[in-house]
Amino acid sequence: MSIPLEDLTRTIGGTLSEGADPTVEIADIGLDSASLADRDAIFAAVPGTHVHGAEFATRDNAASAVAVLTDAEGAAILARAGDRRPVVTVPDVRKVLGEASSRIYGDPSREMVLVGVTGTSGKTTTSYLLERGLMAAGHTVGLIGTTGTRIDGRPVPTKLTTPEAPTLQALFRQMRDQGVTHVVMEVSSHALSLGRVAGTHFDVSAFTNLSQDHLDFHPTMEDYFEAKALFFRADSPLAADRSVVCIDDSWGRRMAEVAADALTVGSMGEEADITAGEVEVGESGTQHFTVHLPDDGVVGVELALPGAFNVANATLALAAAYRIGVDPEAFARGLATVTVPGRMERIDLGQDFLAVVDYAHKPAAVAAVLDTLRSQVDGRLGVVIGAGGDRDPSKRGPMGAMSAQRADLVIVTDDNPRSEDPATIRAAVLAGAREAADAESKNSGRKVEIREVGDRAEAISALTEWARSGDGIVVAGKGHEVGQLVAGVTHHFDDREQVRDALSRRLHKGSEGK
Repeated sequence: MSIPLEDLTRTIGGTLSEGADPTVEIADIGLDSASLADRDAIFAAVPGTHVHGAEFATRDNAASAVAVLTDAEGAAILARAGDRRPVVTVPDVRKVLGEASSRIYGDPSREMVLVGVTGTSGKTTTSYLLERGLMAAGHTVGLIGTTGTRIDGRPVPTKLTTPEAPTLQALFRQMRDQGVTHVVMEVSSHALSLGRVAGTHFDVSAFTNLSQDHLDFHPTMEDYFEAKALFFRADSPLAADRSVVCIDDSWGRRMAEVAADALTVGSMGEEADITAGEVEVGESGTQHFTVHLPDDGVVGVELALPGAFNVANATLALAAAYRIGVDPEAFARGLATVTVPGRMERIDLGQDFLAVVDYAHKPAAVAAVLDTLRSQVDGRLGVVIGAGGDRDPSKRGPMGAMSAQRADLVIVTDDNPRSEDPATIRAAVLAGAREAADAESKNSGRKVEIREVGDRAEAISALTEWARSGDGIVVAGKGHEVGQLVAGVTHHFDDREQVRDALSRRLHKGSEGK
């Protein structure tokens, strides 16, 4: 499959360099020169933080590309270098990259049913639920998200929650060629703001919720909301055909007002088009509830994932499936055994207390996880918490505060410090935790123990040693991640492995004492 350079230029509103052959066929496109193995490729040269991508156009595999897509600055760089290949010039390469990639790969998203999930928390879980439910209903499903990409259940390596446009469109083509009928995709605010999903046709967009996060990228919560709204507003070129919006929070209710052709979803008793109710929680945390549909249909759901927020996630997933015409009963049957790596993931080595690893790394998510654990244990509650470096610093204190307001022991440790001083990050989290702990003591007399343990492995070990029969502990922040980024170096670190090791040492020590 290929497209003449002249047609591509016309599609994206570009200008073809004088004397260029308009009949050159383009079959591939890429931002990274190392990814271009196809000689029929066009290299997309975009301006970078320190150097323009056009500087790399004559290096590595980019040198074998038959044409270059760039802006005026990039075209000038190529001209000075004496590059004689055809150049397509546009004002902003990133703004047209999605449309160009889609066109080159044959607009594959239009040949499958696409469901996009966005929001602050719950994207990954909702996507997993959609994948499993659609497979149970007899469809071949592709999944693109935080924990990776899968085609019909098989892993495909990717790096970003929402890949760059060329990678994304190539994935769509790969999925289409392998018989995928439905694609479930997490759509981040970064992807919407940077146009990574431009040129993609979504049948349904789904909104989970909005809370403080990514304020290092978005200057305000309003800007963050507006980025998400690009996926829903009728006048947005990125909007899906239809939408489902969870209105459990005020941001969701606002999104429902601006969304085109939206069905509202509620799990907290509010009036909505699709609602969840009659929730029963078993001793193991398994939840049974009913979902009421607009046509007076009622679907029973069994969910292994604990927490009220997962009732909301499952209801939203079922609503999205309903909007694309999937049999709700068949879809619901697929939800019963869904587990999500690092999302309320239980680590059980036979200990007499509850141990959980969760990805919660923003204030609202930390609160939700601790509230869920509090409802499941009769004893005390302990948490290991940290915050990432080079990210929104304003959420660090609130994360500590949310922890101290709910837990009996808060151990503040390192997450991914990145290039920041870890002690500075911990100090901000500790300040929020201590302030909240003081308030708890004054207002209710409840004593909260606050510790600082910089080494994350030691913090996890200390938490497991503290726990006793009937307690609950949670290691929050990294979830499924298997690396810790410190001063530019990624070290292998998996919270789940560390919890298992700590539990194993504790249980072994206990057996030796008998």
